[in-house]
Parts: sequence; structure tokens; C-alpha cells
Amino acid sequence: MSLDISKLTIETAHVGLMIGDFKSQDLVQAYIDEIKKTNSDLNAYLEVFDDAMAKAIEVDEKIARKEEVSILAGIPFGIKDNILIKGKLCSAGSKILGNYHATYDATVIEKLKSKDVIFLGRTNMDEFAMGGSTENSAYGPTKNPHDLSRVPGGSSGGSAAVVGANLALASLGSDTGGSIRQPASFCGVVGLKPTYGAVSRYGLMAMASSLDQIGPITKTVEDAEIIFNAIKGQDDLDATSAKIPVYPQEEDANLRKRKIGIPKSLLSEGVDDVVLENFYQSVHKFRDYGYEIVSVDLSLLKYSLACYYVLMPAEVSSNLARFDGMRYGNRVSGDNLLEDYLKTRGEGFGPEVRRRIMLGTYVLSAGYYDSYYNKANDVRNLIRSAYEKVFEEVEVILTPTAPSPAWKIGEKIDDPLQMYLGDIFTVPANLAGLPAISIPSGETAEGLPLGIQITAPHFREDLLFSFGKHFTKL
Repeated sequence: MSLDISKLTIETAHVGLMIGDFKSQDLVQAYIDEIKKTNSDLNAYLEVFDDAMAKAIEVDEKIARKEEVSILAGIPFGIKDNILIKGKLCSAGSKILGNYHATYDATVIEKLKSKDVIFLGRTNMDEFAMGGSTENSAYGPTKNPHDLSRVPGGSSGGSAAVVGANLALASLGSDTGGSIRQPASFCGVVGLKPTYGAVSRYGLMAMASSLDQIGPITKTVEDAEIIFNAIKGQDDLDATSAKIPVYPQEEDANLRKRKIGIPKSLLSEGVDDVVLENFYQSVHKFRDYGYEIVSVDLSLLKYSLACYYVLMPAEVSSNLARFDGMRYGNRVSGDNLLEDYLKTRGEGFGPEVRRRIMLGTYVLSAGYYDSYYNKANDVRNLIRSAYEKVFEEVEVILTPTAPSPAWKIGEKIDDPLQMYLGDIFTVPANLAGLPAISIPSGETAEGLPLGIQITAPHFREDLLFSFGKHFTKL
């Protein structure tokens, strides 16, 4: 049957499955057909799983027996290549794990399996989530579905591209400094980074353990909320996960009396004119709807990139020490044990990963630990305090998601500092552990998507969803 997947959301797909307009098998086949047509150009999937149709048949049988099923039952997902699915390859976009098969399910995968989600395949990513363009993958770059000459963002570029190109109805990514939100903005979809600890990291290959979070990439804010509610919650297997407080749902009229903070100091330089124009159009939409717009002082955030690029490599150098080819993954033999290590890591890791390992080792070394790592931690605490103070005045903070639209493939790959500057709006939320969401807000004259970012206090994802739904209806 002919099925127009471009117009589907999780909610409409669920209704279609329940009333018999189509089966889960039809849905999966429609996505597989689209993958066959376009993935060779996009390189968004590294692998399409061969058991997706068998799972779809199971879901269809449950529906036929009139069993109660989840709203996510039969929904096709793409999964970032650093989230473990038992028995499946999981390479984190790296050669060093090119033959590694996961021996257990990540907690988020367990939760989605219990909802009868269908995993279509694993999506491409910057190696070990290090990058903002998905050009650092050992398996070639992913391309932006809106312009094949441009990057999809990163590091969850594959996860954003499969949703933006209708190769999956939803996906999971991970976000350490903007790796869900920035590619969501570049690909014209919704991307949520939950509060640190709101979603278990068990089974996510760690990049920087105090910053990483798993989150959904979807077509709509409503779909992001559905997935967040399915994967959130405290987990005994992740000591950093937390019990999530429940806040009463507020009426629209009450929400419109609330204040939105604009940190104008962040918008003073380094932001493309087209991004600024689009951002202020979005601000006017909120104002016209009845929200109060307030200028807030977050001038400390100008130090967030410097802080992040000390703390993150330090944690990278520690976390990636385990990848040595001795216990799992690829191993390159040398003349002795030391040479085994050197060759395995030298050939297994790409240039960006090696760069960050060396930076991290340096800032943690004797004589520099206090000067760099401890000082960066002090700045991080100041940033958290600055947010706490601002959230006494406003309910949420609004910024662009990225300072520019998607750039050309190859344009910044040889200039890491320019690439890092693309994280200016997203990194602060990771440093402070705050939830933030990127929502499509328009496009450039060339048709490149743009996004706005809404940031809320800890565990106030409900505010992100409320404000986000209002914005998409304006």
C-alpha cells in the first residue's frame, strides 16, 4: 500500500495503527523503501537491522488480538551508534570498535523495547560523539537532507538526518555540548536534551560523564514529550540518575503570563544576521501571544566554551582509556605490549579524538590540574549560580540554537576553533545540567532550517513542552 510517511507523527501513526488504516509492517516497509532510495546519498544509517519486520509482525499480532499497546508500539526509531542494543554492532562511529557487539541493552533501549518500539538501525555520528558536523565519523560524513552539500550538525547528525529525511519517525541521540539540539536545528526537527540525571546513561558509551545525556529527536514537540516520558526516570544502574519531581500542568492562560528571558550579551557578536533576524521574529511571536519578554544578565556564559573545552577533554581522556584493544574492539599487533597499545589507539582513533585525549591529559597533568581543571570547575559552579539567579526572574530562557545555519561539508573541518564556536548557545545548558529543547523556527532564503532553543530550570521539561507547543502553533 502507499503510505505518506512525510506527514506522520507518533500520535497520528498510532491512531492509524489502532483503527487499521495500515499495519506496523506497512509502516516499517515504507521507511525501509525510503532508506533504500536515499541513505546511500545521506549516509545517515551505518546499518539497517534485519529483524525490524519480524518485530513489526509481533506488534500487528498484538493489535489484532486487541491487546493494550503503548502509543510507541510499532513506531520505527533510529538509534545513535553509541547506545547499546544487545547483540547489535555498536561502534560509536570509530574504527577501534568496528567489530564490537553489545552484550547488554542500555536502559533506554530496555524501556523502549517494553513499549514495542521498532529499531530500524544505528545512525552515523562523530567518532565517540566528538564533533559538531558528523564529519568525524570513521565511516564517512552524513549529509544534510535539506542540502547534500552541507553538514547535518553533530555529533548526532545521523539521528537528526534520519528524522529530517523521513528515514525514521523518531530517533535517540546523545548530547554532551549540543549534540542533539544543534543537528536538530540544522535538519529542521525537534531535539531535546533532558536535565542531567533525568534519563539513565547506563549503556551509553561515555564521552564526558558529567555532561552526557540521552534524548529524543522528533518531528514535533508532542512526540519529544511522548518519548521523554517513556525513557525518563531513576535507574539503579546509573548513580547519577535522579527521581523526577512532578509539577502540576498549568492552563494556557497562566502560561501566557509568564516571563521569557533573553540574554542579550550572548547575541552581541559572532551570530549570523539571518539567525538574529529569525530569532527576534520568534521573540516577537512570543510577545504577541502574551508572554512578557525580559532582558536577563547571563554575561558569565561568555566563559562557557573555555570552561567546557577544559572539562570535556579531561573526562574524555579518562573515559577513553578503556579502549585499548585488549578486552574488546579492534586490536593492532606490534612487537611488544607497549607497541600494541600505541598502534591500536593510533590507528583506531581519528584525529579529533586524539586531539581531545591529548588536551584532556594535559589539563589533568601534574602542575596544570589546579590551573586548568579546578579553575574550570569553579567557573562551572559560577555558571550554575548565574542560571539559578536568572530563573528567579523568568520561567525559561530563549536563544538561537546555533549561531549559523548548516555550513558546507569540509568548510570548518580543518579549523577546530571555528567548529567549537558553533556550540556557544548549547554548551551552557550541559555545564549547568539544565534541560533545553531546539524547535524549528524558520529557514534561510536558501531553504536551510533554523532553530530556537528554550532552556528551563532543572527537571522542568514540562515548561519546555508547554512553551514549545505554544510556539509551534503561533
